[in-house]
Amino acid sequence: MGRGGAARARDDGTVRKCIATGELLPKGRLIRFVVGPQARIVPDITGKLPGRGIWVSAARQALEKAVAKKLFARAAKQAVQVPDDLVEQVEALLTKRLIELIALARKSGQAVAGFEKVKDWLGREDVKVLLQSSDGSERGKGKLWTPQGARYVGWLTSDELGQAFGRETVVHAAIGAGGLAPRVVEEAARLKALRDSDGGTTRRKG
Repeated sequence: MGRGGAARARDDGTVRKCIATGELLPKGRLIRFVVGPQARIVPDITGKLPGRGIWVSAARQALEKAVAKKLFARAAKQAVQVPDDLVEQVEALLTKRLIELIALARKSGQAVAGFEKVKDWLGREDVKVLLQSSDGSERGKGKLWTPQGARYVGWLTSDELGQAFGRETVVHAAIGAGGLAPRVVEEAARLKALRDSDGGTTRRKG
C-alpha cells in the first residue's frame, strides 16, 4: 500500500488481547507494558523487558482509555502507578525506535536521503519505503512517488528524519530492499496511530 493508506504491520501469527478494546490483534499493532520497580507501569516498545506483558492497541484513544479507566491495575491484578504522561512517553519511545531503525538502514547502505538520491533510487526501482517529512514542501514532495508494492511514511518531521541521517534536517529519504524495511514499516505504523496528523497518506500515489 502506498500513499493511499497506512503501512500495515507485519503479522507473525502471534496475537494478544488489548486491555482497552478487548480485540485480539497481532503483536506488531500493540504496545507491551510491564509492571516495573515501585509498581510503575513501563512501556516495553521492543517487547524484551522481563515480566508479564500487558498489551494495549497502538492507538492514542486506546491508550488514553486504559489510563482513564485504570485498566492497567485491573490487568496487573494489583495497584500500579501510571505516569500522567504515559501516552507521550510511548510516542517519544516509538519515535526514537523508528529513528534508530532508519539510522541502521543508512549505516548498512539500505537507505539514502536527499531529493536527487531518492529520485535516482525510484528510477531504478530500488525503493521499498519512501519517507518524506510531515513539514516539508508539498510541492517538492509531490514530485516523488511511491512505487507499486512499496510503503509511504510521511509522519516524521524533517528534524526527526535528520537525526536518522546525521543531518540537521531531511525532507526526502528512501529505504531499499533488506531486512530493515519491514521493521521500519511496522514501527512507522505504530507511531502513526499516536500522531494527530494523517502523515500525508491521503496524498495521491505517483
